[in-house]
Amino acid sequence: MTREETWARLSSAGPFDVLVVGGGATGLGVALDAAARGFSVALLESHDFGGGTSSRATKLLHGGVRYLAQGNIALVREALHERTVLLRNAPHLAQPLAFVMPSYKLWETPFYGAGLKLYDALAGRAGLAPTRFLSRAETLQALPTAQPAGLKGGVEYWDGQFDDARLAVTLARTAEKQGAVLLNYCAVTGLVHEGGRTVGVRCEDRESGRSGEVRGRCVINAAGVWVDHLRQLDGQALGRPVRAMVAPSQGVHVVVDRKFLPGRHALMVPKTADGRVLFGVPWLGKVILGTTDTPRADLPREPQPFEEELALILGEAKRYLATAPTLSDIRSLWVGLRPLVRPNGDDGAATKSISREHTVLVSRSGLVTVTGGKWTTYRAMAEDVLERCFAARLLTRAKAGVTTNLKLVGGDVAQGAAVPVCDPPGLHGYGSEAPRVQALPGAGAELGGGLTEAMVRFAAREEYARTVEDVLARRSRLLFLDAALAMRLGPAVARLLREETGSDPREVDFARLAAGYLPQRQPA
Repeated sequence: MTREETWARLSSAGPFDVLVVGGGATGLGVALDAAARGFSVALLESHDFGGGTSSRATKLLHGGVRYLAQGNIALVREALHERTVLLRNAPHLAQPLAFVMPSYKLWETPFYGAGLKLYDALAGRAGLAPTRFLSRAETLQALPTAQPAGLKGGVEYWDGQFDDARLAVTLARTAEKQGAVLLNYCAVTGLVHEGGRTVGVRCEDRESGRSGEVRGRCVINAAGVWVDHLRQLDGQALGRPVRAMVAPSQGVHVVVDRKFLPGRHALMVPKTADGRVLFGVPWLGKVILGTTDTPRADLPREPQPFEEELALILGEAKRYLATAPTLSDIRSLWVGLRPLVRPNGDDGAATKSISREHTVLVSRSGLVTVTGGKWTTYRAMAEDVLERCFAARLLTRAKAGVTTNLKLVGGDVAQGAAVPVCDPPGLHGYGSEAPRVQALPGAGAELGGGLTEAMVRFAAREEYARTVEDVLARRSRLLFLDAALAMRLGPAVARLLREETGSDPREVDFARLAAGYLPQRQPA
């Protein structure tokens, strides 16, 4: 379906059963679940699918070792179950990954190992492999660049990793395959109320400038860290003040070459100076170091790291790696805002103490808002949202669990046959759709970093890509892997997008954006 056809369908169709605002992990999960149950579904996203927090995760599918330490057993158990579901339904985008927690004090191996054995027990049959206690030699074999001085041993455990932005696009395509109508770069500018009820939204196509209304029997606000904007509009229409529910937390990620952490094991540091878990994760041929947990009051589309956050990550890396990266070794530097749910009556809570569980609210007008949570539990969150819609009588109850065994687009590959996500970019991220990519013009013409002309054409034709940023940040992940390389490829990608879409690929905007992913722009 072309963009013109999508707009026409949104404008002319009667009220959709479900109208979702927000094309991140949560909104896309809701759209897919609702469409798979047979509801008519529309989804509007003001920027690109996965363009906010949902493309800036640490790329882990996990139950949450930290949540286990906090005693949140229910959240850990649910996440471990959902980890298995996603590994099964999207094996081309998600695979198991071994982690090693090195011990530099004698008590650390038995202490943390016991907790990780409990982690295994909670996973039960959903476990990926048993936790192992490692000797000093075994730890160095798994992490050859670990700091050897004072190393006593370590603990190996298993979790999953994935490609978050490509998963977001895949959810959108799977939802469309189930009948949903989705449009990116379509901003919601207001809510439509009739008789005190929310019955739709006013929206504007940011590409053409045209505006209109889209109606929905059940309107779901899934705008991530930005959900309070729609809630405030709803409150103003009803004459009722609305208190902010999101306490945003900033997470910084640093990307360096694999030489700093070679092999197929990830590094896990259980407690950093700011009280967070810190990871060194091999991903798409590079290593991600992060992440921080810093409160901030504003909500920029492109947040920048604070000087102390970058110092924290590089400082912790220096403690645990024999040769640690410096500022000049950083290939890309990016930040995500987590939509943490503010505790009632506590505006000053430290973000690291706030629960990562999601929250669903239904306003007096019937506007449904969901925020919080994490990528691993996106599917369970979607089911919870629809349960609240049923309970509020906004929708007629329909069969649950329809996405438990629903293969995502490209997922028809044998488990274990997919190339690990830690390997450099290539065709493996397309799964069973790789032959379709290879059939397009330019399959043998590599632009750089594993990106071919055919991949750019596929992104435009099949994956909703409209801009250079869409291609280089989210359809491929080159901006997140090597910002300087992505900047060099911008003009070639822009040329191909003009051929494919006939619209402005925003090449100049991308060059300006990509500069912010380089460390020379620090501190902020």
